[in-house]
Amino acid sequence: MDLELGGKVVLVTGGSDGLGAAVARRLVREGAKVALCARGVERLAATADSLRAEGGDVLTVQADVSKAWQVEHFVDAAHARFGRVDALVNNAGTAAARPFMSVTDMEWEEDLNLKLFAAVRAARHALPLMREVGGGSIVNVLAIAAKTPGAHSTPSSVSRAAGMALTKALSKELGPHGVRVNAVLVGIIESGQWVRRAQEVGKPVESFQTEMARHAGIPLGRVGKAEEFADLVAFLLSPRGGYITGTAINVDGGLSAAV
Repeated sequence: MDLELGGKVVLVTGGSDGLGAAVARRLVREGAKVALCARGVERLAATADSLRAEGGDVLTVQADVSKAWQVEHFVDAAHARFGRVDALVNNAGTAAARPFMSVTDMEWEEDLNLKLFAAVRAARHALPLMREVGGGSIVNVLAIAAKTPGAHSTPSSVSRAAGMALTKALSKELGPHGVRVNAVLVGIIESGQWVRRAQEVGKPVESFQTEMARHAGIPLGRVGKAEEFADLVAFLLSPRGGYITGTAINVDGGLSAAV
C-alpha cells in the first residue's frame, strides 16, 4: 500500500534509536523527509547515517525537548531545511514508574516537562507551519498505563494520561483546520531502553524480552517489534488514515485491560 507520504516532512522527537528510529526508517522508505532530534549525539548520528544509506533525506538536531527553546529550535531548523512541516511525532520519553511516596516534586516536574510539555510546545510551534501547507497530522506516543495505570506507576502513568487528554482536546480544536491528532499507546515493545536494561542485568536481549513477555502475561506471548509500532504510526500520519483523529490505539499484544 502506498501511504502517499512521498515528499512530506515529518518531525520525530526522541529519534536516535528504538521506536523513534523505527518510525524514521519506515517514513524514509515511504519517501518522506525526516527531521530527528535527541539528546545523544552519537546514537543520533549513527541512526542518521543508516537512514541516509537507504537514500533518506534526514536532518538531525541535538535537542533536549524538556527545554522549551530547544524544542522551538528543532522545529525551526526543520522548517529552514525543508521549507515545510507536514507532521509531528512526539516520541521523546523514558520509563519512570515508582511508588507514589518516593517521587519528589522535582521528579514530577521533570517527567511532565519531558512527556507532556515537550509535546505541547512542539505542537504549538509546528501547527502554524502545518496550516501553511493546508493541514497535517500529529501522533503522540504514549503508554498503555495512560488508560490503565497500576500501582507504583507514577509519575509516568499520570504524564501519559495527560498526553491522552491533550490528544483528544487538540483533535477537536484542530480538526476544522485540517490537522489530525492521534495517540499510539505502547505496551512492551523492542526499544533501546530494553536493550540497555538487558545489558545492565547481564542477559541476552532475546531471553530478557521472552522473560518480560511471560511475566507480563502478554496474550500474543511475545514482545512487540519496533517495526509493528512504526507501521501504525506511519499509517496514522498518512493521507490513508485521513478519517482517523482523536483516538488512542493500543499496540501491546493484547496486554491492556482497556480497549
